[in-house]
Amino acid sequence: MILVTGGCFQGKTRYACETFGIGENEAIDGRICPLEELYRAKLLYHFHEYIRRMMKGGQDLSIENSMERLKQENPGIILVTNELGYGIVPVDRFDREYREKTGRVCCRIAKEASQVHRVVCGIGTVIKDG
Repeated sequence: MILVTGGCFQGKTRYACETFGIGENEAIDGRICPLEELYRAKLLYHFHEYIRRMMKGGQDLSIENSMERLKQENPGIILVTNELGYGIVPVDRFDREYREKTGRVCCRIAKEASQVHRVVCGIGTVIKDG
């Protein structure tokens, strides 16, 4: 598993597709893809929005189980996510919980990932390799 992270509109998805040779038709959008598609995709962008959808759908507790299943069924997936922990703390309770859950899930994924890349202004830096 590979994690690509960075701020909004920093070119993360383009960087990931170019770096890992993924075609646009091989990447899926976490905002709209069927939840089960995560286990078959080569690259999932907007991973943070995938987590939001699961939480909105009442599947908050199954996020950790999904990550275990993902590790088993699709260990080569590339996950592209926004860093949500920088900036203003949301006023809305759900948004705070979502921000925290996303950060914790991404920390867990980063720990287990073979690589972690951080993208700023379209330039990627490998922050973990191996």
